[in-house]
Amino acid sequence: MYKNSVNAIILSVALVVCAFLFSNAFQNRNKSSDTISVTGLGKTDFISDLIVWSGSFSRKSTTLKEAYASLDADREKIKKYFSGKGIAAKDVVFSAVDFNKNFETTYNENGTIRQNLFTGFTLSQRVTIQSKEVNKIEELSRQSSELINSGIEFYSNAPEYYYTKLAELKVQMIAEATKDASTRAQSIADNANADLGKLKKSDMGVFQIIAQNSSEDYSYGGSFNTNSKNKTATITVKLVYQVE
Repeated sequence: MYKNSVNAIILSVALVVCAFLFSNAFQNRNKSSDTISVTGLGKTDFISDLIVWSGSFSRKSTTLKEAYASLDADREKIKKYFSGKGIAAKDVVFSAVDFNKNFETTYNENGTIRQNLFTGFTLSQRVTIQSKEVNKIEELSRQSSELINSGIEFYSNAPEYYYTKLAELKVQMIAEATKDASTRAQSIADNANADLGKLKKSDMGVFQIIAQNSSEDYSYGGSFNTNSKNKTATITVKLVYQVE
């Protein structure tokens, strides 16, 4: 009988402890769930302050020496042309020369190759301008057909636009997004007759840059538009507050 009494006492204590632990866990669960989760937005329009424009030119000849001589002559014409447009020499960079051997392939009636006849060389070179004079280089890219009219086989690429103060802009936008999220959280708490407690968690969303007034899609990994001079940047910040 003594043994049964001891077992009964132990069981009673165990039940009390389990009840206490369950009650405490339940209270903590409810406490942890009393939170407000909000997302704030930081958004700003800006104009690019750096432009990168590039193009390429090429020459063909039956001999490598003649092809190099022709390409050198074109390079000097391009330098002179840019200088005449007020472009600083330090902003103009020429790449190394690429060359390819050209062959003309003939085939037999059954489709097999009869012979590869060497026809000469093609030499090409790329020129890139990087400048903060965005409007000037932008206009120059539109006038590049003048180089073609001068006898140069010049192929122009679309300009790329960048912003050199992007790091500072991002910091400002994070602050704006955080303030926006905090204001939203306070508004929710006020309307729910609750007090906003401590900040429990914060997460920063993806930084996006798209063209202004465009239907350009946002990317999961972040967009970075370089095709437009006028851009819109956005970033989100998610905050989780305790509610008291």
